[in-house]
Amino acid sequence: MRLGVSAALVDRELVDGDVTIEDGVVTAVGVQPAGRAGTAVPGYVDVHINGVAGVDFLTTDVAGLRRAAEALAATGVVAFQPTLVSSRSDAYREPLEVAAEVAGRDDRLPRVTGVHLEGPFLSPHWAGAHDPAHLRPPDPALAARLCALGPVTMMTLAPELPGALDLVERLVTAGVVVSCGHSDADAAHAHSGFDRGAVAVTHVHNAHRRWRPRDPGIGGVALVRPDVTVQAIVDGVHLAPEAAYGAFLAAGDRFCLVTDAIEGALLEPGHYGLAGRTVHVRDGAVRLPDGTLAGSVLTMDEAVRNLVDSGAALEAAVHAASTAPARLLGRDDLGVLRVGAPAHVTVLDGEQRVTRTLVGGTEAFASG
Repeated sequence: MRLGVSAALVDRELVDGDVTIEDGVVTAVGVQPAGRAGTAVPGYVDVHINGVAGVDFLTTDVAGLRRAAEALAATGVVAFQPTLVSSRSDAYREPLEVAAEVAGRDDRLPRVTGVHLEGPFLSPHWAGAHDPAHLRPPDPALAARLCALGPVTMMTLAPELPGALDLVERLVTAGVVVSCGHSDADAAHAHSGFDRGAVAVTHVHNAHRRWRPRDPGIGGVALVRPDVTVQAIVDGVHLAPEAAYGAFLAAGDRFCLVTDAIEGALLEPGHYGLAGRTVHVRDGAVRLPDGTLAGSVLTMDEAVRNLVDSGAALEAAVHAASTAPARLLGRDDLGVLRVGAPAHVTVLDGEQRVTRTLVGGTEAFASG
């Protein structure tokens, strides 16, 4: 099968010509004559998303999660990691079981890569939209029970909390990616968390100790450490364009776009739910009644366009939406477009809008 594209982004280099796919694998790039149907790029991967299109990942069933996956295909996403915010201990079982069932399927829909537990081992000083009643001190036994319930692939925690560093080591040993966030860590505590095995910061410059000239906090440390992935919500709300672009320039290939989207994404403004709390969507922002930011209505294709509008090259913006998150998850089958790789591909028009999304070489979305 030929995609009919005019070019493809291969290992961050734009290669003129078409792309061919057979049996779900990319078999050739630079095929002539070239097509006219846009540019093929590695499909987007969202590692931090709470819901979309009316689906809240904490409360949905299998059918709902599949509806969400179908909606995400229209935004160029080929794989995603449902995120569950801090909740009652007994609230995790069902969403983890649902994610496990959907993750085991191999069909045309974007893949569920596992589940991100954002909490409950977070700082009460930086709870953000998390209900403080559900926050817990680091507890290895509770963490083990949660991980045993389903496919937990990532956990966000605050490294300065008592017992957090030992928990980081336990999670990493168990194969869980650890990200630091919702944290009051100073630079020393942040370095300790990363030294013990944490490899990312959750939504940089949001819900953690603020950067100051003599107290850079966890965000400042993450930006300068070459072993830390910097996740960012580039929606123009969580970060000013200059702040987002500055973080991108500092982090380079470690810069990772995430949406932190809630169920109101792709829907009209109004009232929605997030882990049992009511949130308001208005003017492109999601807030609790007291004004606290509570996720976003951002989509990955919008994040790419926003980063490009800030000054990034398309190749770098796509890397941040595909390769960087795939590397964070340790997935070499995602975030690449090259001969021999699985055909998880997004096709963009000249304005970086998604016209097609293919998962395993099968059409998951086509515009028009």
